[in-house]
Amino acid sequence: MGQVTLDIRQLRRARYAVAAVFCVHGAVTGSFATRVPWIQEHTGVSAGQLGLALAFPAIGASLAMPLAGAISHRFGARTALRGLLALWTMALVLPSLAPNLLTLCALLFVYGATAGMSDVAMNALGVEIENRMDRSIMSGLHGMWSAGALIGSAAGTLAAHLGADARLHHLLAAGALTVFGVLACQGVLDLRSTSDEAPPPRFALPPKSALLIGAVGFCAVFAEGASLDWSAVYLRDVLSSSPGVAAASTTAFALTMAVARLCGDAVVDRFGAVRTVRVGGVFATIGGLLVVTAPNAALALTGFAFIGLGVAVVVPLAFAAAGRSGDNPSLAIAGVATITYTSGLIAPSAIGAVADVTSLVVSFGLVTALAFGLIACAGVLRTAGRVGAEAREQAATAAQGQPPVTKS
Repeated sequence: MGQVTLDIRQLRRARYAVAAVFCVHGAVTGSFATRVPWIQEHTGVSAGQLGLALAFPAIGASLAMPLAGAISHRFGARTALRGLLALWTMALVLPSLAPNLLTLCALLFVYGATAGMSDVAMNALGVEIENRMDRSIMSGLHGMWSAGALIGSAAGTLAAHLGADARLHHLLAAGALTVFGVLACQGVLDLRSTSDEAPPPRFALPPKSALLIGAVGFCAVFAEGASLDWSAVYLRDVLSSSPGVAAASTTAFALTMAVARLCGDAVVDRFGAVRTVRVGGVFATIGGLLVVTAPNAALALTGFAFIGLGVAVVVPLAFAAAGRSGDNPSLAIAGVATITYTSGLIAPSAIGAVADVTSLVVSFGLVTALAFGLIACAGVLRTAGRVGAEAREQAATAAQGQPPVTKS
């Protein structure tokens, strides 16, 4: 994309606009997640079949993500994001319309494809603004995504409590979010490719530098996806909670995710990426243990909140670490994105498959084990903890086309 010189006020406006886009994107996910029990009941599928269906959003996202770069290259970042985000918000209505398993899988594939493309477009703009501002903002942007998920899940909790038909609920939510999303996109950076700039590759294998970083992201996204998609079902089926209380588990999870991510930039600047992720791993592990041993809904809700708190900043830090690893940062970031989306692909179906063979309690035992992996593997994110003068020195060196100097 061509570089345009902007003053700090313009960058701040662009940052706020992208933050609003992240919020809208998260609100779609939150709106969907709280009505998963309704969709399961409406389609008449089992836990294992639901797990299979919930794998299709990640399949669609993984296959469609590479297209986002080509679309942005052709139409410009602002126009591409506006169109892709509108497709995503409108796709919210699709899953609740499914009458059976086959249709549900197909509609969730489309739902996931629009999610993945818009996700890549908005994160690319976020990274561009972070680079131009020379300060960490990605955790805060992801915090706005979680805030949006909280808003969407809170509305979904209310709709579930009132016994509202998910088709009507999602139709109204999709209309409102599409309007908000299009308006928010007006303020983002209007980056355009130069005439001699080659289009990005459609697919790239993750470089070695991204594999270990991606493994940490894999653990976090697995726990996040399992909690978002299955927490309401867990409370309903394991603890016999009412639909309103079951949906509140998604709200509790989204709330702690939002708070932790909004505070994440300041925490990482003070304590470093490695320590932040290790402490987060402790919280997530404790949360998983609370979920699998909970005798009542209140303790399980607390457990899901702890999981959200623990995994909140891991993915933003994984992308930050990838951007400072290897000879091709953009390729490393794409590699980490592929691995984390693969985790999103595996998590729903794995939880459902294990639940079919054993129980949902055992499924969340697997989530707890992966949460513990964050404690053990946090060291691979050490480059993400470099901030301040050293980060600025490396950025300036890289901008001059010279290899960065790594200090021990």
